[in-house]
Amino acid sequence: MTALPAQAPASVGVAVNVDSPGLTYVVAKMPFSAVSGDVLFPEHHGTEATGRSVNHRVPSPVESTGFQNRRAEAAMAEPEDPETKAGVLRRGIAMLANRLPAEWSARIVATELDQGMDGLIELVAPDGQSSTLIVEAKRVVEARDVSAIREQLERYVQTKRNAQGLVAARYLSPPVRARLAKEGLSYVDATGNLRVEVSSPGLFLSDRGADRDPWRGPGRPRGTLKGAPAARIVRAVSDFRGPWAVRELVDVARVSTGAAYRVVDYLEREDLATRQPDGKVAVPDWVRLLRRWSDDYGFARDSRITRWIAPRGLPELMKRVADTGGPTPYAVSGTLAAAEWAAYAPARLAMIYVGQPEKAAEPWGLRPTDAGANVMLAEPALDVVFERCLTNKEGVVVAAPTQVAVDLMTGPGRSPNEAEELLDWMRRNEQSWRS
Repeated sequence: MTALPAQAPASVGVAVNVDSPGLTYVVAKMPFSAVSGDVLFPEHHGTEATGRSVNHRVPSPVESTGFQNRRAEAAMAEPEDPETKAGVLRRGIAMLANRLPAEWSARIVATELDQGMDGLIELVAPDGQSSTLIVEAKRVVEARDVSAIREQLERYVQTKRNAQGLVAARYLSPPVRARLAKEGLSYVDATGNLRVEVSSPGLFLSDRGADRDPWRGPGRPRGTLKGAPAARIVRAVSDFRGPWAVRELVDVARVSTGAAYRVVDYLEREDLATRQPDGKVAVPDWVRLLRRWSDDYGFARDSRITRWIAPRGLPELMKRVADTGGPTPYAVSGTLAAAEWAAYAPARLAMIYVGQPEKAAEPWGLRPTDAGANVMLAEPALDVVFERCLTNKEGVVVAAPTQVAVDLMTGPGRSPNEAEELLDWMRRNEQSWRS
């Protein structure tokens, strides 16, 4: 367990990033249909610890830990998919209570079914201050659901003193968790992903569970933008404005109809695409889509990388590339490519996609190296990187700006900063590169 130092002001709160040791749970009973009436009170045993958090004791890692609350224990341990809202709520509350710092307590209070709330949790600090978490429990939360959930919780919060919303779900994907955090919503899922931020009394809890849905079966919708069909569709809807009929997307992206529907469905669920009244697909924010794709695709992650030295420097390398062309398909990406639209700083590293790196290296005058490389040749797993390239005035083939932007997002050193510079140019000059 990590905690803020004792001298930190109380308004900062307590930061807990791992399971808090030394917690036991005492069961009380009260009417509460959603979770069978269990109330969780953390109770601590053992000697005073040397470390301290904000004005209360932190238990030692060697203190004994037990669960008198067998329902909470079962909720923490059971691997089964929580199949009901009540199961989601029960598991989420157990996860939250198990991660509270010393002398804090979590108490379930009666649900107000007439107002539609799924649950209320009262958090009580060591000094007696309390805050109420209004729980919205769902088996599945997609990114497109977040805005509606936030609006609903905001209405509930206005009816309670010192309250805020908490989303509890069976599983929350990394993009959904990021969206919830951006909207200022606390969350917990049944795998242990948790983020709770309370301003008064000050408390911040954060823990990480699964990054993949452990209960996703083979027939369930895709949960990532990995792979060739997703890459082709992302590039197509980013390179062209749309809107798109699915059959048009199939033709332009060169994917199967089934793959197109699966990817579009995922984009809709992640709130990255919308359906118009005529059924066509629109992408309202291509920058956000590219950022999301960069979570699942990267220049180095999705290519076989070899490292080389261009002994006469990168300008001379570009002259050789232009003069000799590529013995295999190639496309310059990274800083050298971005300079075609938004020069950031002199390039220190060449990032080049090439079908057969070893064949290209000789006419380009490259020498293999394990250290001090100024050239990275990437043999791509996905040939979409060669789609819609352009040839600059020197005769060098350059990757499309959308591809270059994502490559920089995932590139080394200052590359992410260069990606932001390029994206800014692309926003301001969309008509010059996006058909």
